[in-house]
Amino acid sequence: MAIQVGDKMPAGSFKQKTADGVGDISTDDLFAGKKVVLVAVPGAFTPTCSAKHLPGYVEAVEAFRSKGVDSLACLSVNDAFVMEAWGRDQSAEGKVVMLADGNGAYTKALGMDMDLSAAGLGVRSKRFAIVVDDGTVSHLAAEESPGVLDVSSAESVLAAL
Repeated sequence: MAIQVGDKMPAGSFKQKTADGVGDISTDDLFAGKKVVLVAVPGAFTPTCSAKHLPGYVEAVEAFRSKGVDSLACLSVNDAFVMEAWGRDQSAEGKVVMLADGNGAYTKALGMDMDLSAAGLGVRSKRFAIVVDDGTVSHLAAEESPGVLDVSSAESVLAAL
């Protein structure tokens, strides 16, 4: 069953590439005592994700901060090296925390995984955005199809805050 509004975010960790190398960031570090928008995409460097989804959040970082959001984070079933390179490519540094869920364990724990093996992509994340208030889901916007960007766009999530 997929995560719902009012649920606590499952405990877990992500990989993150920094200047010091690849390290872990726990859900406690990410969510405890903060308002965070967690955006998930089917894949780094993919068309909709690179042309529209992540850029919308990068461009709107100040608008999110003005609405009380402490942090924006982008999650994908990719490795930390790919997520760091994609963040650099998208000018996300200092604006959006790039999180890797390499084997999809956290995505599965959320119930937001999908099988794109027929397209040669394996198991990936659905496209979604979750507003997390101190570890609890206060808003969830999941797209019906991986190529669609509507309810999980930066504009839609800003309007919901």
